[in-house]
Parts: sequence; structure tokens; C-alpha cells
Amino acid sequence: MNIYVGNLSYQVTEEDLKKAFEPFGQVDSVNIIKDKFSGQSKGFGFVEMPSLGEAQAAISELNGKDLKGRTLNVNEARPRTEGGGGRRGGGGGGGRREGFGGKRPSGGREGGGNY
Repeated sequence: MNIYVGNLSYQVTEEDLKKAFEPFGQVDSVNIIKDKFSGQSKGFGFVEMPSLGEAQAAISELNGKDLKGRTLNVNEARPRTEGGGGRRGGGGGGGRREGFGGKRPSGGREGGGNY
């Protein structure tokens, strides 16, 4: 089961997170999400545990607990939606869009057709 861990202190390492979850069972992977430019933690991450029961025990015990001065927000990770993209809007189609850009030819309106 993939577990979301939020409200992480920027000082928490993947090793710290692994140690917090290991008392509940096997931890397959730990991934703290970092800014791709600065390498700074974004304050959340994911822990993968193969056993559903162990993962649920970890969630119920660790949610609301303190780790390095921050109260953890721990719950089952939501599956990624098709296409990803997070909070950003979807990619608009290419091509020409009406109403954007330069002047339009004036079809008989004042000002003539010269531009």
C-alpha cells in the first residue's frame, strides 16, 4: 500500500521516515518529494508497505504524531489520476485560438481595413 505522509519538517530524511514506519512492518520504499531545482523538501512524501494490515496500523498510529517538531498527516495515498499534472490545468490544444492575439480584420466596421 502506498502511504502519503504530509506536514514533514524540512529536516526529516528518508531514513527518519523509514525508521518511523519500520516498527509496523516491512517498508519497501520511502520517497520524500523535493523541489527539482533547490533539492529542498516540499514537506511531504510517500512510504510503500507491502502488507495492507501493517500499512493501516502505521497510518492509524502515526497520523497526528510528532516527528521532528511537526504533526504528521498520514493517510492512504490517492492513486495518480490519468495524465497527472497535479494542480496545474490541463494542456490546452495547440493551434489558433479566437479572441487572443493581434488585430482582426475589420469586416466593414469603422476604422477601415488598414493596419
